[in-house]
Amino acid sequence: MKINKILKIFFGVVIFFTLPSLLLYGYVYFKYNEELPTGIQGEQADTLAHDMLKALDYDSFKTTNYIEWSFEKRHHYKWKKAENTCEVYWKDYKVNLDLQEYSKSNVYVHGFKMEGEIAQEILDKAIKYFNNDSFWLVAPYKVFDESVERRIVTLSNNNKGLLVTYKSGGSTPGDSYLWLLDNTGKPKAFKMWVSILPIKGLEASWSDWTTTETGAQLPTFHKFLVLGLELDNIKVTE
Repeated sequence: MKINKILKIFFGVVIFFTLPSLLLYGYVYFKYNEELPTGIQGEQADTLAHDMLKALDYDSFKTTNYIEWSFEKRHHYKWKKAENTCEVYWKDYKVNLDLQEYSKSNVYVHGFKMEGEIAQEILDKAIKYFNNDSFWLVAPYKVFDESVERRIVTLSNNNKGLLVTYKSGGSTPGDSYLWLLDNTGKPKAFKMWVSILPIKGLEASWSDWTTTETGAQLPTFHKFLVLGLELDNIKVTE
């Protein structure tokens, strides 16, 4: 009898905590999940991408050689674009990340330089953080990166969207993003088909822009379902 009672309590607790999550997941899945649109490659897609870059003053971004920012007040970055390096900080860790050759990076814990397996684990984490957090900062400027495929998509309202697929590079190659643009060509949101999310086509905003001292336009906040992603302490120089 004791065992039966314990099992009833155990399964009751499991159902209590998992059932609401399953119901919420089911609701979000059926409400938001979408198939990846196909779109058409070619000159029209490239023209739309160029128009988006023009609306963001891409030339100002190109001449911005230093960007400092914090992501969710947890990860902190000092990115020297011209040198292709970035200082990455979180908790008690610091990584001087060489973005050209990761093996030349230096790892520190409490100010002490680390070597071996521990250093490699911390380095791998810094690379993952940088790839993710910098994407939320500068993703629109990456539409002509190497191995990027661009397609033009006709949306349900007959407007045009820009579908971008990253064939290689980064931490999750193969991910796709559908840029939704305002009437000036500036991004206002994108939809995501990414490996880390089980629900495809979820939308995140790109509407909270700031114009920096160099003229480069960078986002300060993204709304994603009921969540918010904050990027602050943004500092730039040419």
